[in-house]
Amino acid sequence: MKGVSHRGTELAFGSFGIKALQTRWISAQQIEAARVAITRYMQRQGQVWIRIFPDKPITKKPADVRMGKGKGDPYKYVFPAKPGRILFEIEGVSYEIAKEALRLGAQKLPTTTKFIVRRDYDKNA
Repeated sequence: MKGVSHRGTELAFGSFGIKALQTRWISAQQIEAARVAITRYMQRQGQVWIRIFPDKPITKKPADVRMGKGKGDPYKYVFPAKPGRILFEIEGVSYEIAKEALRLGAQKLPTTTKFIVRRDYDKNA
C-alpha cells in the first residue's frame, strides 16, 4: 500500500478528529476498542463518527496444514488506512475533553495519528 489517501481527508461531521499518519491495516477489534475508549471518556456527551469500515477480509490457513489445497478461511476484517485518512470525528464537547478522548482512542490503534481541529472552530467560545 503506497501513497496517501485521496478521499476522507477532511473533517466532514465533527469539529475534532484524528488523522492517520502511517500506512497500516486497522482491524475491526482495534476500531471497536478505540470507539469504546473515546465514548467512555466523553461520558455520553457529544457525538462520535467512525469514518472507516473494515471491509477487507484477511485469510489464514489453520496450523499444521500442508501447502496447497486452496485459500484459507477469512479470520478477520481490516481497513487499509493510508496517511491523511480521517479515522474518527467528534462533536459537542470542549476542546480539552475532545483532545484527551481522541488521545485515548488513538492509543488503541496501530498507526500514529494526529489530532486535528476544524478551521473555523473558536477555542475560546
